[in-house]
Amino acid sequence: MRVTIAKRDEVAEGQRMMFAIDGKKLALFKVQGEYYCIADTCSHDDGPLADGKRDGYTIACPRHGAKFDLRDGRVLSFPAVRGIDAYPVEVVGDEITIDI
Repeated sequence: MRVTIAKRDEVAEGQRMMFAIDGKKLALFKVQGEYYCIADTCSHDDGPLADGKRDGYTIACPRHGAKFDLRDGRVLSFPAVRGIDAYPVEVVGDEITIDI
C-alpha cells in the first residue's frame, strides 16, 4: 500500500520527521537530497531510534548505541543483531510517499 507521508518542503536536508501509520512508528530522513524511511524502533530493546545521532547514512540508537543504515535498515553494530524495517520512498510531484 502506497501512502503519502509528507510534502517535499516539510523535511529539509539533514533533518528528520517522525510519524505513525497504523500503529507503526516511522521516521523519514533526508540525506544528500534523498529520502529514507525506517522503523522508529531499535531492534535491540524496542526503544525509539530516530532521536539518535545521525552520521551520514548511519543512525545510532540513543539508548545503547546500536547503529543502523538508513538506506536499508541493516544493523551495523552491537548490541543489536537484527536490522530494522526500511520502507521504499518515492517522490511524486511534491509529495513523499512510502510503500508500507
